[in-house]
Amino acid sequence: MEVGELPERLSFPQEEENVQKYWERIEAFEKSNELSKGKKVFSFYDGPPFATGLPHYGHILAGTIKDVVTRYAYQTGHHVERRFGWDCHGLPIEFEIEQALGIKTKEDVLKFGIGNYNKECRQIVMRFAGEWERIVKRLGRWIDFENDYKTLSTSYMESVWWVFKQLHEKGLVYRGFKVMPYSTGCTTPLSNFEANLNYKDVQDPAVTVAFPLKDDPNTLLLAWTTTPWTLPSNMMLCVNAGMSYIKILDEKTQNTYVLAESRLVQLYKDPKKAKFTVLEKYKGSDMVGWKYEPLFDYFVPEYGDRAFFLVSDDYVTDDSGTGIVHQAPAFGEDDYRVCVAVGAVDKSELPCPVDESGRFLEPVHEFVGVYVKEADKPIVNEIKKKGRIVKNEQFFHSYPFCWRSETPLIYKAVPAWFVKAEELKDKLIENNLKSSWVPKFVQTNRFGNWLENVRDWNVSRNRYWGTPLPIWTNEEHTERLVIGSVEELEKLCGKSGITDIHRENIDDLEIVNPETGNVLKRVEEVFDCWFESGSMPYASIHYPFTEEARNYFGKAFPADFIAEGLDQTRGWFYTLTVLATALYDKPAFKNCIVNGLVLAEDGKKMSKRLKNYPDPMTVVNEHGSDALRLYLINSPVVRAEPLRFREAGVRDVVKEIMLPWFNAYRFFIQNAKHLEFETGVSIKVGTHTAKEMSSRNPMDHWVMSSLGSLIHFVRQEMAAYRLFTVVPRLVHFIEDLTNWYVRLNRPRLKGAISLDDWRIGLENLADVLLALSRLMASFTPFFSEYTYQNLKSCAPESLQSESVHFLMVPELRDDVVDETFEAAVGRMQEAITLGRVARERRNVSVKQPLCKITLVHRDQTVLDSVMSLESYVKSELNVQEVVYSTLESEFVVLKADADGKILGKKLGKSFAKVHKAVRSMTSDQVQGLERSGSVEIEGHKIEACDIRITRDLAPSLKDQAEHLETAFTGGHSGLLALLDLQVDEELEEQGTCREVVNRVQKLRKHCGLNPKNRIEVYYETSDAKLGGIIARRAAEIGNTLKSPPLLELKHLSPKAVVYSETETIIGSSTLQLCMVRAAPYPSVARLAETPSATTDSATCAASYILARESGALHELMEQLQTTKISIDDVEYELKPGYNVFKSNSERLAAGAPP
Repeated sequence: MEVGELPERLSFPQEEENVQKYWERIEAFEKSNELSKGKKVFSFYDGPPFATGLPHYGHILAGTIKDVVTRYAYQTGHHVERRFGWDCHGLPIEFEIEQALGIKTKEDVLKFGIGNYNKECRQIVMRFAGEWERIVKRLGRWIDFENDYKTLSTSYMESVWWVFKQLHEKGLVYRGFKVMPYSTGCTTPLSNFEANLNYKDVQDPAVTVAFPLKDDPNTLLLAWTTTPWTLPSNMMLCVNAGMSYIKILDEKTQNTYVLAESRLVQLYKDPKKAKFTVLEKYKGSDMVGWKYEPLFDYFVPEYGDRAFFLVSDDYVTDDSGTGIVHQAPAFGEDDYRVCVAVGAVDKSELPCPVDESGRFLEPVHEFVGVYVKEADKPIVNEIKKKGRIVKNEQFFHSYPFCWRSETPLIYKAVPAWFVKAEELKDKLIENNLKSSWVPKFVQTNRFGNWLENVRDWNVSRNRYWGTPLPIWTNEEHTERLVIGSVEELEKLCGKSGITDIHRENIDDLEIVNPETGNVLKRVEEVFDCWFESGSMPYASIHYPFTEEARNYFGKAFPADFIAEGLDQTRGWFYTLTVLATALYDKPAFKNCIVNGLVLAEDGKKMSKRLKNYPDPMTVVNEHGSDALRLYLINSPVVRAEPLRFREAGVRDVVKEIMLPWFNAYRFFIQNAKHLEFETGVSIKVGTHTAKEMSSRNPMDHWVMSSLGSLIHFVRQEMAAYRLFTVVPRLVHFIEDLTNWYVRLNRPRLKGAISLDDWRIGLENLADVLLALSRLMASFTPFFSEYTYQNLKSCAPESLQSESVHFLMVPELRDDVVDETFEAAVGRMQEAITLGRVARERRNVSVKQPLCKITLVHRDQTVLDSVMSLESYVKSELNVQEVVYSTLESEFVVLKADADGKILGKKLGKSFAKVHKAVRSMTSDQVQGLERSGSVEIEGHKIEACDIRITRDLAPSLKDQAEHLETAFTGGHSGLLALLDLQVDEELEEQGTCREVVNRVQKLRKHCGLNPKNRIEVYYETSDAKLGGIIARRAAEIGNTLKSPPLLELKHLSPKAVVYSETETIIGSSTLQLCMVRAAPYPSVARLAETPSATTDSATCAASYILARESGALHELMEQLQTTKISIDDVEYELKPGYNVFKSNSERLAAGAPP
């Protein structure tokens, strides 16, 4: 078997880079796509990121999930097209350009020129594309960058136009006013999703303003607002029809006020102590229609005859303010709805005296040119002059800011183009339920609730760098043409050769309406980039414009799988769903994995400014991509929960998963090479069936059954996209393989039992490691490849491939699954773990043999299962006897105590009585509680989980407490272990022998020796007792070490080749150890008996013999019985057992002189 040499310590990052170079050399990803051509298509949509910054942990997490699922899909016999995509348009790029060029307003852009502006945007769009490709590939993700899609390409934009035209033809597009979150910094409305991205705690003015009644100017209606800048646009006041209102006379000011009865606290700090007189009470419904004096007369000429009176609406509440809300229809969504409903304003025309940059316009002449937030104070001062300010305070609250410009958002009515999402509501909800989400609650709760409250989707933005809306209209918007392709545009405008449809290339194109003959111009708006990304299933393949796209779309829609973060429930997931429903009445995807957010270790959002997280590539270069991938996908974040990123967690993955896996793999390679060296036998998997291989040894049976169960589980759970169940199970199997199978089989796998056992054990281990490399290939692509490349030489023909990633996931092995035996091994592991815990508590090394361990369980079948594997319990715990009992009461007394934290909250005042009753429970009663799971105490049902149960030694064993240690796994089904710690002289000597063996083995490891390197060991100690033990048990220790019996240091030949010497402590005694290379050992005196030989020449012959490797000379002597060597013209006949011996100890035993 030709396998590479393995280092004792592996640099995972370095080996990953070597694997990546190998993939590049063989063009592995491209070749895998060639190999899968013609297979069933597994379609996957990759949401496009911006390339204006480098990947962060959120990108890495989502990319890892996508890579795992698509690799696995390939492994299950699918053709998986994986193309990277780029989100090239929108505010992120524009904002960066505007900062660089000092552009702040629309006028600045027009002065600079839209063409120049977009040229600047285009130049930075792909600035970090090369770094993205390098990082994504280094993270092990296989995806096509060469054949990527970009939202700025004409083919992509043309398909976006086609999508929009389909919606328009279905009557789902309209132009209207809508009050939207509006960024004055970016001069564009934002989606509600974007508006929720950046809330900050701020202080704003909070004023209570008086509005005198028209018919009774002495009666003042009180309204409260935190946006004084909206007061010049006041058109109405709104109450809640069902709420109670009160008219009072304030004794201090002698003013008469009207406000909600429950909101007197807005006027007085303590209404109970305030001095006022109640004059009248009303229901809100009684107040509807009351007219009041406007604050300002800016809009009185135009709206005076239909505005400035009280209306009612249920959105008014009494949780803040006065219960009377001032209405500025251009600056509040509810304000707009209420005012339009009563006819105070028209949908098509609103009093909106604020420009795109948030500055006041006419007719608000006192404040023209003033930014709205800066106008708060002067407006309040103006109202003070009118005597209409009742209260002026500061209000600390959470307020939305633009996520790009960091300017405060305002709500502003803007003309915009909308898709009628509300009209699609029922279909959206129905189609959502046709797909499968992981975790489920995101689909039904977060996303489902969003769809239940769906609002029409504003798809337009008053911007420049984006796909232009393909709408041509007249100035009055009474005529409209929507274009669905470049060809259609060329035909209607009479211009050919259009290759780019960004604004600078088509804004000036005019179209003559074929029906009316009127000239139409394109509207200014561009698409919201969410509309572009939601069009990805169609636009990324230029659907429906090519035959290839139409054929592929038929196979690939809806997508089999998508994955993104939790924040995309109101972003990409939503836009995909709306467009797929509108176009085809289908969900856009069949399966969706939603991940949570990756936070800094302190629980805060990761921030470059705060530097509160490690650079991802630093982590990769230090610990490896596989470790980072496993850390991320074996965490709560794949269940849509937040993850506090800890680099120490990645380090733990290396320590607890990657290194043990490597050690098991290295152990196999070393011993397979040793087997071949000793016997010429090469390990080859597949010469026997899995069932045959599992039937010869209990641990083989267990590991093959566990592997069969694992394969079944992985296939089942991956089919359901439950990564959060799959990864822990894979990790657990690696732990079982390294900590149990290899450990319990170490002597057998090293050839200490028999040649047949040695070979079969290694074949089993090879089979398991090969299967593991394929099962883990999706999750740890680098290390799976690394192990496979060395293992494939012992793989059957069916598993021969250039890469593990070309192979399919292992087939089901249900015929070898034995769940009963797996459970028995689980009980055995439990018993061994308890024994180890008991030793650790008393600080007794496992090298020290002990007399016995007693295992107690109420179920005899549980004990029988442990008994069937007793030899492993004895070996691992180093005990001479295992005793079993079902009578727990003979060994321990059960006691109970109530958990105050839990029960105290549940029971309140009743806790004291229950606590007393719990503590007085008998051992039998506590056993009953464990069996039933609950008990009624003092009229309360008490669950077992609310009770702390302890086990103390039974009174009959108290006198043995000094040498008994108990350990228990808990609950009714747990095992109880009692370890007898008494040590007699024989056990003490055995323990000493183990300590000596341990020190020698450490010395071997320190010298880097492998099983082929035979050794002899010499010792020296001044402790007579220790020396006597070693002398008596020299052969026993030697057998364990596979070396001759240990000899005292005084017998060491000065010609011996010394590997290493060390001084160590055993117990309280000092021991000197010297490890030398094993060699045939000559007797100089007897070699000197050779004719013509002298002592000097015989010494030379002895030096020659001692310098030989022991193996070759031994084999020659065994074959010939004698052999001859010639030194300095003297021919020596070597006679095994007379003048040359296999070891120094053999010479001493034969009584031969040195």
